[in-house]
Amino acid sequence: MELLRVENIFSGYGKKDILMGVSVVVGPSEIVTIIGPNGAGKSTLLKTIAGLLKPRQGEIYFQEEAIHGLRPAEITRKGLCYVPQEQNVFPNLSVGENLEMGAYLFQKGWRQKKEQVFARFPVLKDRVKLKAGGLSGGERQMLAMGMALMVEPDLLLLDEPSAGLAPNLVEMVFEKIVEINQEGPAVVMVEQNALESLELSHRGYVIVMGRNRMEGSGTELIRNPEIRESFLGG
Repeated sequence: MELLRVENIFSGYGKKDILMGVSVVVGPSEIVTIIGPNGAGKSTLLKTIAGLLKPRQGEIYFQEEAIHGLRPAEITRKGLCYVPQEQNVFPNLSVGENLEMGAYLFQKGWRQKKEQVFARFPVLKDRVKLKAGGLSGGERQMLAMGMALMVEPDLLLLDEPSAGLAPNLVEMVFEKIVEINQEGPAVVMVEQNALESLELSHRGYVIVMGRNRMEGSGTELIRNPEIRESFLGG
């Protein structure tokens, strides 16, 4: 069974295609990592899946329903939630208000959902009245993921969740991603920390210059000499 299928997608900005025929499949409860060099189109892929960019060619199916061409809010309502790398929280709102904003499409039961997020990220409960702009980088990333969990998604798209974090915080964020995945949602993440992300992934894809270069299990990609040389520091 497939949760997400991306077929032969061409997408980009203006008249320029960044993705040129990319295909990706994600199964229920999988963690799938997308790696590749800077400018390969990894973030463009997530934005296209989430509806922020319209594909010029190709199809995207989520839970066997076509979603290419739908607006982002419509895609979110179907259970697919995107967490961008930057501008992923409202800095002038409190932690609690950010979580409430995360549930704006699903008002029913938001208080219970907020308590579930606090159980997952206790530090956020300690900071509930603090403005998000005053959080550390790791805390902001936890808040961004917490906002996504307020809609109880079936699939999380995470763009560089460890970007700019200290090594100990990177490990913590990855641990939280695994915990979230074990409770149900599948996860697709774009990551520069390729080794760490592939170690916890069921499968991975390598995208180079807007095209599929390679795919396989996390272990297979880690052991591949070409991948180790190009993306894992040898």
